[in-house]
Amino acid sequence: MPRTRQTDPVSKRELYTVFAGLMLALTLAALDQNIVNTALPRIVSDLGGLAHLSWVVTAFMVTSTTSTPLYGKLSDMYGRKRLFFVAIGIFLVGSILCGLAQTMFQLILFRAVQGAGAGGLMTLAQTTVSDLIEPRERGRYQGLFGAVFAACSVAGPLLGGVITDALSWRWIFYVNLPVGAAALFLIAIGLRHPSKSVTHRIDYEGAGFLTAGTVALLLLLSWGGGAYPWLSPIILGLAMVAALFYGLLIAQENRAAEPILPLRLFKNRVFTVGVSVIGLNAMALFGSLVFLPLFFQLVLSASASHAGLMMAPMMGGVIVASIFGGRLVARTGRYKTFLITGLLASIIGFLVLAWSAITAQGTAIIESALVLLGAGLGLVMPNLTVAIQNSVERADMGVATSVSAFIRSLGGALGVAVAGAVVAVRLRSLLPASWTHSTTTGGTTPLEMGVQQIGQIPPAQRDLLMHAYRHAIATTFFAGATIAALAFVIVLFLPERPLRSSTPVENPKPKEASEPAAY
Repeated sequence: MPRTRQTDPVSKRELYTVFAGLMLALTLAALDQNIVNTALPRIVSDLGGLAHLSWVVTAFMVTSTTSTPLYGKLSDMYGRKRLFFVAIGIFLVGSILCGLAQTMFQLILFRAVQGAGAGGLMTLAQTTVSDLIEPRERGRYQGLFGAVFAACSVAGPLLGGVITDALSWRWIFYVNLPVGAAALFLIAIGLRHPSKSVTHRIDYEGAGFLTAGTVALLLLLSWGGGAYPWLSPIILGLAMVAALFYGLLIAQENRAAEPILPLRLFKNRVFTVGVSVIGLNAMALFGSLVFLPLFFQLVLSASASHAGLMMAPMMGGVIVASIFGGRLVARTGRYKTFLITGLLASIIGFLVLAWSAITAQGTAIIESALVLLGAGLGLVMPNLTVAIQNSVERADMGVATSVSAFIRSLGGALGVAVAGAVVAVRLRSLLPASWTHSTTTGGTTPLEMGVQQIGQIPPAQRDLLMHAYRHAIATTFFAGATIAALAFVIVLFLPERPLRSSTPVENPKPKEASEPAAY
């Protein structure tokens, strides 16, 4: 397929302008989910529909995950700048509609629109950095992206609470508008178009199969073990639907002229090992940490706001490791050592958390373990993205980055589902049978109680329940350590290719001279 390239070098001023826009675009995606979670109780009180509350999160997750590979491929075809305009535009329209929603159904629908835009923000930002920055220097900038997500994870709940209390929950969506407008402005003036357009063939069938299979899989993970038993007909049916459409996807991608998900990428050992580790790392992290706020509030008797602040040390570890790890990768041109170190830190962090939960250690040890866990995450995620981007052809940069983001999202969803199942099984094994099948504790089984309800039951029963939760949540930490250990073994087989010290934009190879810069 004929391609063109813009060979003019990128000035420092242009780079900083574009990067500022990319940081703002990432802030939109990272901040939104955390702010919304804080406001959900107030939203329910205004709109009703408590039974459908989870769909406010699920609808966003489904559309953002399924659209991620589409943005990667389309940006390879039509350029990053156009797709950035599309992604941010859809996200902002969805934000306005969410703020105007009058019913829970409308909010769920508009959150899906928002997610369709959010799916492109992270993958386009990471891919645009690969267009502008040489691989050896790229770790510094990818590390800053990790710092943005960590900072938003801490600031989001606090900002969401302040906005909801001071104004209205609707303003948590309206606040996206000035941030999105600033991001659009900076990207518009800093990011240049490719020199000319190219004719393409879009793999509509592959996109449809990928979307259908992923929707079925995410619904399975969201509903399984909660809304429906794992062996219920609807969950088994969703599993068969997911398997069917993913099978059709593989068959389609083998014959498509321009596949939405090029299977040849998986012949690249760096890519295959890299995305496998990304998926496992996300599975371990999200699966283990999803119950940390509950652990802080229930077992350590922290308030909801205090529980959010107790996550700050982990985010601090992410920020420091992301920034300094990126600088060290840029200085040495090597990345494998940092990946191995990061995974080892994660394994130790998970094991210390499990030991602390079981033996009722104080918050100092728990917070230290969270710092270690955050440092491991900061060393692994950004540098894996650099390794993957360094290993693929210029034309596949966008789709390779988006596939890694897609697999990270799936890994996180799978980790949450597995952790929920593990906690439920452990609670049933640790609690008396009468507690899980009757109303002995006051009209509701302990597995259905909230933190405030648990605080009102008799002390003897509450102590037994605390003991059960302490050990059940510790089991998720052990599971996280096991999954991280598997990722550690896999990363040992990662080939380390020296990072290039120039970008294709600045020094195009003769055989690639007809490819576009894909801005």
